[in-house]
Amino acid sequence: MALPGARARGWAAAARAAQRRRRVENAGGSPSPEPAGRRAALYVHWPYCEKRCSYCNFNKYIPRRVEEAAMQKCLVTEAQTLLRLSGVQRVESVFFGGGTPSLASPHTVAAVLEAVAQTAHLPADSEVTLEANPTSAPGSRLAEFGAAGVNRLSIGLQSLDDTELRLLGRMHSACDALRTLAEARRLFPGRVSVDLMLGLPAQQVGLWLGQLQELLHHCDDHLSLYQLSLERGTALFAQVQRGALPAPDPELAAEMYQRGRAVLREAGFHQYEVSNFARNGALSTHNWTYWQCGQYLGIGPGAHGRFMPQGAGGHTREARIQTLEPDNWMKEVMLFGHGTRKRVPLGRLELLEEVLALGLRTDVGITHQHWQQFEPQLTLWDVFGANKEVQELLERGLLQLDHRGLRCSWEGLAVLDSLLLTLLPQLQEAWQQRTPSPVPGG
Repeated sequence: MALPGARARGWAAAARAAQRRRRVENAGGSPSPEPAGRRAALYVHWPYCEKRCSYCNFNKYIPRRVEEAAMQKCLVTEAQTLLRLSGVQRVESVFFGGGTPSLASPHTVAAVLEAVAQTAHLPADSEVTLEANPTSAPGSRLAEFGAAGVNRLSIGLQSLDDTELRLLGRMHSACDALRTLAEARRLFPGRVSVDLMLGLPAQQVGLWLGQLQELLHHCDDHLSLYQLSLERGTALFAQVQRGALPAPDPELAAEMYQRGRAVLREAGFHQYEVSNFARNGALSTHNWTYWQCGQYLGIGPGAHGRFMPQGAGGHTREARIQTLEPDNWMKEVMLFGHGTRKRVPLGRLELLEEVLALGLRTDVGITHQHWQQFEPQLTLWDVFGANKEVQELLERGLLQLDHRGLRCSWEGLAVLDSLLLTLLPQLQEAWQQRTPSPVPGG
């Protein structure tokens, strides 16, 4: 295929060579000399799907036809604009999500990567992930995405049971999924992730564990387990509401999760985050940026971002949301260079709450050094060391606070949401005691 521009061809070729070296040498990524405020991950949202799955409430659209040339141009423009606004000098990973980004042309992926490489430094060994659905990703098309610069795939397999796939509104069969997975592993060895859902209506623990065991015969080195969340406004939610389907059983879902974790551990997978498991060091560096509260830019309709607009003179990190509807988003990009609909400055306490809630999702948790990057004065010991409720969690073996930092135990990761009900109010109380509210008239 012809890529748009010599620089894109050069970057993609360098990326493939770097990936070959990485497999041979088992090396890590290149060092990041730029300060944290000048580094970021980049998320690109492709909003279109062939159909809406029964459980999905994401920002996606099923159009009669897609004006891909216009969409491509706007994605490129917004990427360039937000990179300049942020002052980001190095992009450490790119993630094409959706929607169904494997429906996009590889030319669009190449054009976005070329724009990023021209505006900032995009190292040749950067992780570039594409979400792919089995029905929209035949082997030849996956190869074209690889030529465009993609070096990692995330496949929305969801289930190996055809009845469950129909319930979820998926267009592929279990055979389609395994065929796509095999082709993906051939093209991207060691760089393929798959999703498996649990907690579906009427799903049985034993049968689901059988799916997981079957998947272990076919999967690569990364696997994500996601519990179904019934979202208002979805077809599946409506079916459960009117009694056409039984409500998912949370106790059975918890059992699936616990037993699934044990199966994966026995198979050599390391649980490095609540829902994510990897072996041979194949963790997602892009998602790691989220969990470490790093900066990320969101490009495309409805994309979210977190960054400090240093290029525009800003000094506070902002939560940003792009305009949802694709046609309106494109109009705004053509007028203003970007389609940012909402900007919310994040206060220091809000940022610390994110550091806490996201960091504890990982097995590493929050190191003292990492915490001090966001709050140099109030230590983890200051916040949690003397609290009785936190002490109870420590004594029960759900939480650990020591010279390394604060983290969940194996048992604690499974009940993180309940732990945060204690930890977040304690952080808020410690912050208020540290920074007294001003006295009116004082």
